Amino acid sequence: MPVVRTLWRVCQTVQGPAWVCGMAALPGRVLGTSPWQIPADANFHSASFSETDRPRVLITGGLGQLGVGLANLLRKRFGKDNVILSDIRKPSDHVFHSGPFIYSDILDYKNLRESVVNHRVTWLIHYSALLSAAGEANVALAKAVNITGLHNVLDVAAEHNLRLFVPSTIGAFGPTSPRNPTPDLCTQRPRTIYGVSKVHAELMGEYYHYRYGLDFRCLRYPGIISADSQPGGGTTDYAVQIFHDAIKTGKFECNLKPSTRLPMMYIDDCLRATLEVMEAPAEALSMRTYNVSAMSFSPEELAQEVVKHMPQFQITYSVDSVRQAIADSWPMNFDDSNARKDWGWKHDFDLPELVTTMLNFHGSESRVAQAN
Repeated sequence: MPVVRTLWRVCQTVQGPAWVCGMAALPGRVLGTSPWQIPADANFHSASFSETDRPRVLITGGLGQLGVGLANLLRKRFGKDNVILSDIRKPSDHVFHSGPFIYSDILDYKNLRESVVNHRVTWLIHYSALLSAAGEANVALAKAVNITGLHNVLDVAAEHNLRLFVPSTIGAFGPTSPRNPTPDLCTQRPRTIYGVSKVHAELMGEYYHYRYGLDFRCLRYPGIISADSQPGGGTTDYAVQIFHDAIKTGKFECNLKPSTRLPMMYIDDCLRATLEVMEAPAEALSMRTYNVSAMSFSPEELAQEVVKHMPQFQITYSVDSVRQAIADSWPMNFDDSNARKDWGWKHDFDLPELVTTMLNFHGSESRVAQAN
């Protein structure tokens, strides 16, 4: 029923006036539900703030893999009350008591707008999305969340002069893209709804930047590996699940071929890259969307590194044809030289550090659970 209600709301048409204050107006959207109309001669510019001012940050989709971690990082930098997590799900007690949390539905334009106004938001981090494999299983919902929700976010950000961050992905590339390495600018042509929606986000954000002055910033994330979250329906999730299973059972069944090489990044590097690009001076940015990466490996190479710590560990393969086809269309290596040149991106975690960190985390978590 929630899906039915969501899609029903997406299909509603909101009528707006053809004229705003006597000026010819362009529709603020075609697919979305925002009633906002953009004047034809509009020229929005993001609000600037001095070094002593702290941004007021709203994170959508805050209960996903990255939201809580980014909120913790930003709260340390800007203060607990200046970073608001939001989602349509109920948070855990720990998340609820760690800082401000609100209900916010990106498919409800009025609700999103009220959240921005009531909390005096100046930065918007848009993490709400349906990932690659999950999106292929429910294309209608993926279109609603990843495209219509994005339109609402863009309109609110432009209307209220926000600095907007929307993540993109290795999934924004396709089988005709150069794969080793993949540069920032090249043929994309993805073949998943997730990838298509992310290319759409990149282009819409760039359009809003040049047309309305929106301070839009975007990073193409590689596969993100985090210790304290569960896999969320992505093609690279094997690189998270392997550590859960290695500690629990000493073995892992992988749904990709042993030689499937993909770019990856540990979550701490990912969150730091997000903060750094958001803080980068506008004049330092030569583009709106950057590749960022840290390492690239295959399931076979990851398993070999795990065996160095757990000699009895075993990996087997049962290839999922859908996920394998997705992975085969994605980059093998990211060229992130522009990010390193423009705003000084530099990763901290390579494969050995990643494996050590993940096994230490899950090993200690398992020992605590056994003791309890």
